[in-house]
Amino acid sequence: MIENLVLASGNAHKAAEIEAWFCERGWNLKVHDASKFGGMDGCVESADDFEGNAKIKAKLLLSKVPEDHWVLADDSGLVVDSLGGAPGVYSARFAGEGATDRQNRELLLERMRKVSSERKRSARFVCVLALAQKRKKIRIYRGECEGRILTRADGAGGFGYDPIFAPKGARRSFARFEPSEKNKISHRGLALEKLEKDLTP
Repeated sequence: MIENLVLASGNAHKAAEIEAWFCERGWNLKVHDASKFGGMDGCVESADDFEGNAKIKAKLLLSKVPEDHWVLADDSGLVVDSLGGAPGVYSARFAGEGATDRQNRELLLERMRKVSSERKRSARFVCVLALAQKRKKIRIYRGECEGRILTRADGAGGFGYDPIFAPKGARRSFARFEPSEKNKISHRGLALEKLEKDLTP
């Protein structure tokens, strides 16, 4: 049973979202972000895929946490078909290093400005989780959520690209979903489901 879980990220939103997901399923689990153990300074996400970057993050944080702690590394992003898979692993820095979520969204909308067909605005959120503990093999879990890119931002909830992404079958963005509603279909929620099944006796 996992009791001490540290997310290999300084993103408090992600940590809160993951903790809420576990709590909804009856887990008594506190999810800390990496700032509790000195952050992720020195982490270079040099892999060209989500799995590689998740492993890089997990290994870095493992070197900083106590023996009994588990590390969960999350590498996720938005894959847009008409942009050849971009922004992909560069989702968090699509508009440059240090870019804000809004700047990333605005650049993506600009790149998609001439793509009018809804079918050609297809995209998916991808999440790869790497669960690790010292002296144990890293376990990998992948989740994907299909959808499309909207023509403008819709809603103020969520974070990242949520306001411009509508999941398949929905007419509203992820930013208009309640957290519990989003967790049932999101890329991160689907990856967490696989992780939970692996950990449940």
